[in-house]
Amino acid sequence: MRRPHIRSLAIAVAVTTAATVTAGVAGTAAATPSVTKGSAPAASPSHAAVVDAARAAAYAHAAATGVGKKDQLQATDLLVDPDGKQHVRFVRTHRGLPVLGGDLVVHLDAKSAYLDVTRASRRGVEVASTSPKLSAGQAETKAAAAAQGRAGTAELVVDARADRTALAYQVEVSDSRADEAGGVRTVVVDAATGSVLSNIPANDSFLSPAVQKKLRKRGERLSPTTGLTGTAAPATTGKAAKAYPGAAAGTGSSLFVGKVPLSTTQTAKNAFTLKDSTRGKTETRDAGGKELEKFADGKAFTSTTNRWGNGTTTNRATAAVDAQYGITSTLDFYKKTFGRKGIKNDGRGAHALVHFGKNVGNAFWSSDCGCMLYGDGDGKTFTKPLVVLDVTGHELTHGVVDATAGLQPTRVDEEGNQFGEPGALNESLADIFGSSVEFSANNPKNPPNYLMGEKLGLQQKFLRRLDKPSLDKLEGTVDYWSKESYDTEVHAGSGVSSHAYYLLAEGSGKKVIGGVAYDSATFDGSTVTGIGRTKATAIYYRALTRYMVSTTDFHDARTATLKAAKDLYGANSTEYKTVNKSWAAVNVTAANAPAAKH
Repeated sequence: MRRPHIRSLAIAVAVTTAATVTAGVAGTAAATPSVTKGSAPAASPSHAAVVDAARAAAYAHAAATGVGKKDQLQATDLLVDPDGKQHVRFVRTHRGLPVLGGDLVVHLDAKSAYLDVTRASRRGVEVASTSPKLSAGQAETKAAAAAQGRAGTAELVVDARADRTALAYQVEVSDSRADEAGGVRTVVVDAATGSVLSNIPANDSFLSPAVQKKLRKRGERLSPTTGLTGTAAPATTGKAAKAYPGAAAGTGSSLFVGKVPLSTTQTAKNAFTLKDSTRGKTETRDAGGKELEKFADGKAFTSTTNRWGNGTTTNRATAAVDAQYGITSTLDFYKKTFGRKGIKNDGRGAHALVHFGKNVGNAFWSSDCGCMLYGDGDGKTFTKPLVVLDVTGHELTHGVVDATAGLQPTRVDEEGNQFGEPGALNESLADIFGSSVEFSANNPKNPPNYLMGEKLGLQQKFLRRLDKPSLDKLEGTVDYWSKESYDTEVHAGSGVSSHAYYLLAEGSGKKVIGGVAYDSATFDGSTVTGIGRTKATAIYYRALTRYMVSTTDFHDARTATLKAAKDLYGANSTEYKTVNKSWAAVNVTAANAPAAKH
């Protein structure tokens, strides 16, 4: 079974310019970013100098940043804009203890002078004592009971989420019976009272427990659209490596998108491995029906012909073709659209394990190993592996969010359903960029659209959609914000920001795009004219990477996208004004912003 994974605050730092992304470095400040011509000033300060300036600014502007003398800041990300502006993302420790919800982004001008801050906690962090009333063993017992699994070692932390500051224990619980396929959960226990403050799955699943339960209760059996094997791969297929090991061009017959080109690794004259050396060693392996602890324990897919799969589940490599194609398509989208090199922006590829576990009818993003995990289905409701393109784009985007803003749900119930606006925003961004992956790939066998999971074979023909989210009756997704959004299930609540994005990109009213009919209404009856998908996507990505933090809610997201639009197009631009209109059209305005976090 999967072991618990304790996340460290010493996260690799990725250094980014607007036009290109350079590889991250382990630690905090050990490298100078390379700069693509035209992407940043020639005299750009060193990585270490920018981080030091941002850290000093955080202390100097304590009233704004909330950083106190007992806090220490660890840089996790640095981005430099074409005009030289710098954005440094920090996590925090207080009196030597990791702070949950203590993350912030310090914004500097081209000369490294303080401009502004985006912070997760709206109050200062202070605990009277670091001596817990509860023992570590007691915390582990409570965590194991809450997550129905096996507790790891309890770690003292400061919980600064939900406008509280509490000394607490964080415990990783493995083999959780509350999660599908015996997952891992992170449980936080109050060190004074013993109450469970949070209980969050370490892995994100595409289908929520509530949806799975509803489908099974209905007796609905998914009939995915498969068997599309007629598309010919490009003429370059079959190109051999010049030296071993080296990149070779192969062909895959997939389950969902027909024949696709695959970049593989040739290790000998007639020996190939399903590993893409041109995309950071992205690789898909066979879990063999086991819940493997490590990607390295998976069995590599090999071939003597460089032809993979047969378009059906009778060949174990078929699901691997879909997985590999989906991952490389997602990596290509992020690289060519934003210059982002890899999920963590460190130049590394991504991994996938297919045939994961037994009777697992889901797909997961695992933050533990940076892996996609695909089950083969439960044989009843879910009859095929969920290796669909937009599912992969959605789940890998959770990895991007995890590496940047780290948006977290505010609570999780006993069945594993997540609630709250930051978690809903996380799901929404995964849908937004997941659909963008389809548009980027532009595969005629998987036509791009603003629908999610349209190939899964659901009776309602899709799982979610961005133009009118409430057409998703399965999850009860909402079109507009209300105070109930504070504690709505995350997939249902995701409709608020997904709808705002669609309105920004395409506008309101009836239209047909790529053969799909859309009809997007507005809360206030206004008419919104879209600015186009390219600009809308750029605004949301910039907002995510620079102006969102772990507790960002929908009103914060409105502010973040307005700041992003101002950066890109100016405060008097049509783009900026349309961002404002799109949020008002889903009932998110400055006037109805909550006074405090919920």
